[in-house]
Amino acid sequence: MTEDFIVFSGTANRPLAERVAGELGRPLGACRVERFSDGEVFVRLEESVRGREVFVVQPTSPPVNEHLVELLAFADACRRASAARVTAVVPYFGYSRSDKRQGERVAVGASMVADLLQTVGVDHVLTVDVHAAQVEGFFRVPFDNLSATALLAHSLRGRLPEGAVVVSPDAGRVTAASEFADCLGTEVVVLQKRRTSGTETEVTHIVGDVRDRACLIIDDMISTGGTIAKSVEALAQAGARPEFIVAATHGLFVGEARRKLSGGAIKEIVVTDTVAVDTEGWPGLRVVSVAPLVAAAVRSSFGEEEDLERR
Repeated sequence: MTEDFIVFSGTANRPLAERVAGELGRPLGACRVERFSDGEVFVRLEESVRGREVFVVQPTSPPVNEHLVELLAFADACRRASAARVTAVVPYFGYSRSDKRQGERVAVGASMVADLLQTVGVDHVLTVDVHAAQVEGFFRVPFDNLSATALLAHSLRGRLPEGAVVVSPDAGRVTAASEFADCLGTEVVVLQKRRTSGTETEVTHIVGDVRDRACLIIDDMISTGGTIAKSVEALAQAGARPEFIVAATHGLFVGEARRKLSGGAIKEIVVTDTVAVDTEGWPGLRVVSVAPLVAAAVRSSFGEEEDLERR
């Protein structure tokens, strides 16, 4: 692997960036990130990047806009400092839910973010379990979407109750649920929902048998926890055992998510560290790291053969 590369970390998830750099056998690049009193972000690279490959680790997690502008500033600083190539390592890609027009006069946020990243000089984007796969189509530069399914499934192997089934919370997660089921040697159940408002849904049908069975509910992200809570309620009413396990790549846990998901019938929640997660006082929450997966993708970008799990 070439030695002429450097890894920088934004402020969104420095612990993950440190783990990635550790996997690659080098320290993080020196930089300074400050914010003025009016909220403007200031980024200074404290070492030369001229002619070097640069990787900036910065998920656009909440506060999304603040972390996005910081990533843009990093990329702009690298371009102006004559970096050979800039790769944005965005483990959680914000705005990916805004991948199409839901009606007239609606912005397509994912396309807007793609244009911004490319305009400031990003040459390559690396992400994990992007919410909508079609986001890749908004980019004219290479876009690698890594899958954390195998990582999460491996962390659950041997921990599921006997006879447990994998539950997809909606039709959009069926493929991921099938991958989990293949890894864990079990079956898939699908929940069918209808949207009652812009933020609320309700379960209308359950495709599959959950009576007297434990359930592993999977999703790509947990935001407010509403989808998971409604899924647990519907499955319990259908006779599922009160032994629910939840697995998701991105644990945002905004608003009342912690209250909704703590205790009760949910025995364990497993997420990755794509987003910085506070586990203090939450014994049922377990975090597994995507650092080895991301580091393998970085090595692969230099032409080394790696067994990467991509969608």
